[in-house]
Amino acid sequence: MQYRPTAAELLHDISALLSDEVLDQVSVAVQHKVRVAANIAQILEREVTLAGPNADRELAITRGLLGVPAGDPAPLAELRARLADSLRAGDLPGHDDDEVWNALVQIAKDDLAISKPGHDGWTGDDWGRQS
Repeated sequence: MQYRPTAAELLHDISALLSDEVLDQVSVAVQHKVRVAANIAQILEREVTLAGPNADRELAITRGLLGVPAGDPAPLAELRARLADSLRAGDLPGHDDDEVWNALVQIAKDDLAISKPGHDGWTGDDWGRQS
């Protein structure tokens, strides 16, 4: 059973407290630091909420691109390194460039949803890549 408040809820409340109540009560010299702290709390809230599902999706995408079975115990970090090596070598048999591109865009969008929300609407179409 999960007890309330959750870590994400606590981080949200910390961010709101800093932004809504503390910010106006401190000197101008300290306000930037308060904004930074509030933004860090927001990033951590998204990390707590999204990191697990995003890692699961990245693991599935990476396994699919590499042809690794779903039950394979290789950790995501190892699979990322293998995928990077395969991309550098141009060796991802059975996958066309668009499929690989779209998979990598999804992984990037998931990362952006945590670090830079609003930028995660990027489709990859405006990157200017060669067809």
